[in-house]
Amino acid sequence: MKKRSDQNKPSEHASATFEDLIGLGSQSARKSYYPELERKMHELEQERNRYKWLFENALHGIFRADMTGGVLAANPAIAHLCGYDSPGQVIDQVRDLATELFVDPGEFAEIRQMLLASQRLTGYETRLRCRNGGTVDVAMNILFKQVDGGEIIEAFVADYTERKRARERLQQLNAELEQRVAERTEELLELNEQLRLARDAAHEANRSKDKYLAAASHDLLQPMNAARLLVSTLRERALEGQDGYLIERVHLALEGAEDLLTDLLDISRLDQNAVRPDLAEFSLQSILQPLAAELQSVAASEGLQLRLAPSRLNIRSDSRLLTRILRNFLSNALRYTERGTVLLGVRNRGDRVSIQVWDSGTGIAASKLEEIFCEFHQLPDHHAGERRGVGLGLAIVDRIARVLEHRVEVRSSLGKGSMFAVEVPRVLGKVAAAASEQLSVPLDSLAGTRVLVVDNDEGVLLSMCALLEQWGCELSVARDCEAALALCQANGEEGRGPAPQLLLADFHLDLGRTGLEVVQALRQQLGADFPAAMITADRSADTLQLFREQGLPVLPKPVRPGKLRALLTHLLQQAETPR
Repeated sequence: MKKRSDQNKPSEHASATFEDLIGLGSQSARKSYYPELERKMHELEQERNRYKWLFENALHGIFRADMTGGVLAANPAIAHLCGYDSPGQVIDQVRDLATELFVDPGEFAEIRQMLLASQRLTGYETRLRCRNGGTVDVAMNILFKQVDGGEIIEAFVADYTERKRARERLQQLNAELEQRVAERTEELLELNEQLRLARDAAHEANRSKDKYLAAASHDLLQPMNAARLLVSTLRERALEGQDGYLIERVHLALEGAEDLLTDLLDISRLDQNAVRPDLAEFSLQSILQPLAAELQSVAASEGLQLRLAPSRLNIRSDSRLLTRILRNFLSNALRYTERGTVLLGVRNRGDRVSIQVWDSGTGIAASKLEEIFCEFHQLPDHHAGERRGVGLGLAIVDRIARVLEHRVEVRSSLGKGSMFAVEVPRVLGKVAAAASEQLSVPLDSLAGTRVLVVDNDEGVLLSMCALLEQWGCELSVARDCEAALALCQANGEEGRGPAPQLLLADFHLDLGRTGLEVVQALRQQLGADFPAAMITADRSADTLQLFREQGLPVLPKPVRPGKLRALLTHLLQQAETPR
């Protein structure tokens, strides 16, 4: 234990002075601290050598300079970067930073102002002068400090040349890419414009084709109408022997040509989007019953049984277009069924109704189910050598179904038969019956019926006269409105015969005149209830709508004698009905 006197005695370390530490004190003090001082000095020397080695071997250039003078210190990297042989050469030759190291003295002045404001710059990009007069692009980190009133900077310099070149190359590549994209875009725009022009030309060609087809078909229907009326006149005379056979063959040939033209007209109108559905709510049975009755005789002639499954369901559709679809289904079923039954039935599917036609025919291969809806595609049937269609029926069905937005379904099994169906929206509640295409049942005799026929085609007038006179009608004919008015006026004068009982007028007359003008003129003269009907080959939606607005029945050309007789009967009964 130390004595109090020992505790109060200052220790040797406490009494040591700075002079002792640096060797100016007593000999004993120098001896005591020399090893520690020597160790510290050795560490400082090692640290100095390490920093010197780093300075001299750094990959980036380092220099120390007076901003108002030249370079004070430099490492080999900065000497190599600027094209000098040694750091000493840099120190000796760079006496003014603004003019001998930096390319732009004005920029150096801006650097000085920035350093005075912020004391440092990081990642500053500039250009330095090289010994050979060239320049080098660099990025610099600069520290600023004031020493003894002087402005000293320490700079760390990285060669930015390759990075700048790479950036410039990238910018150039981007510019070239943008140019190529712009050029390609221009080419694509030009190509798109060419494609648009080609598309428009194709659409225009299709429209021209459709218009030409419609016009040509209309012109062909005129002589065909006359030929059908003449052949029908001869058929009703019941010619015997070879004459009767030949007339029947001519009749079949005309029916084939008429069916072809009708299909072509329908395809043309559907492709032009000229068919606008007249949607209505009606009872399904009101179109199924007349359709089955119409084709019963065809089924009987083929030795087949046509059955109808009655339905009390109501639907929403276009009765005329839907009937066309179902008539095609039934006609195909009767054509491709050799023996057995064809069934027309209905299945309730909630908010939809599936109207189906089943047959027991030869069936269709699964690979052919899509092809049968293409134009001019036909399957072989058992009616060898007889008149067949041209393969447009199901193509028309497909187009009509798309217009009506009804789904068509087909299932078939080879050797067992096929099922064709169309789905239509179902309607709940009571609805009206569909407008029937069936006219009044023909009278047994039309003898004495006074008929005025107006048509601008001489052949049609002669054919119509031959047929109607054979039915016992009293005929008056005219080619335009003025002639028709003159006939009625002459018949009304004293000593002349009575006025016509009804009018059959062609829609398209000469010089842009129409049969509607004839109807209106005669009704002004003979009364607003004067019976009249239009006969036309124009099947456009606008024309048919015009007839409906005028309340005029229509017969399409070529005129079928049975429908003509039914129309005449309908007009006579309408005239005799009290109003």
